[in-house]
Amino acid sequence: MEVFHLRYFAAVAENLSFSKAARQLHMAVSPLSRRVRDLEHELGEVLFERDSHHVRLTAAGSALLPLATDVLTRFDALPGGLRQRLGRPRRTAHAGVPPGLHPSLRERLREFERSAGCEVRRWPGGSLDLLDQVRRRELELALVHLPAHAEGVECREVLREPLGAVLPASEFAGRESVSLAELTGHVYARPGAGLAPACFDQLEERLAAAGVHRRATLHTRDYSGTGEYVANGGAFAISMLDPRNRMGRPEEHDRVVVLPFSDFDPVLATGLIWRADRASPGGDLADLVAEALRILS
Repeated sequence: MEVFHLRYFAAVAENLSFSKAARQLHMAVSPLSRRVRDLEHELGEVLFERDSHHVRLTAAGSALLPLATDVLTRFDALPGGLRQRLGRPRRTAHAGVPPGLHPSLRERLREFERSAGCEVRRWPGGSLDLLDQVRRRELELALVHLPAHAEGVECREVLREPLGAVLPASEFAGRESVSLAELTGHVYARPGAGLAPACFDQLEERLAAAGVHRRATLHTRDYSGTGEYVANGGAFAISMLDPRNRMGRPEEHDRVVVLPFSDFDPVLATGLIWRADRASPGGDLADLVAEALRILS
């Protein structure tokens, strides 16, 4: 048994969903399920009741959860405990990071880590999960793809990225832009659950209003399949225009092109979030949030 077995178990137990836990852990569902079954085999106990619609903790799973949480808490505290024993205590702050963070923002995040005056640990996750963890005080702050709203949580937008259309080169090679009107007969290849930021739901409403009604959901954990699907013709996807950001961009090949819209200006916004009460004057995060805003804004 390894620590990651307990971490995977705890994620599924918290979400009562293998798919949600997989998104939180940044992995596919199938290896997560295998790891949990490995843990069940080693313990000789069934930890979850599974069917096509629900996941429930068994009596053994419910008994294991507080034990696993205690082990994980102690394990994660080891570096700080060692520094304290050596007389070198250092504050630790946890910063949530969503998938597909733009390289320029990653560079600013590294600068913040150097200037924060404490150890900053990155915690990966989907934007909605990170928002909830900030709200529950499990993370000090987080970068998230907007929109993101929760009571008591403040947000400052730090980056806006233009989005464009991934199109079959056989139909759109040599073009400088594309209009929504030209895509009404095409299928919108939308990413599977958990891959796209929440703003993509709003993009679908705009597409529908423009007359783009045909949809195909691609159930894949990477974006290479999107490019292959679009390259066959008659379909399109939405992607970041900046080639430095790989999120949502299929593997480059000569069968697809990525173009800006001529009559539509979609963007992906990223924001820094934190609990308002913790960053108010006298709050435990006042200095940290101020430094984060200085570097990341």
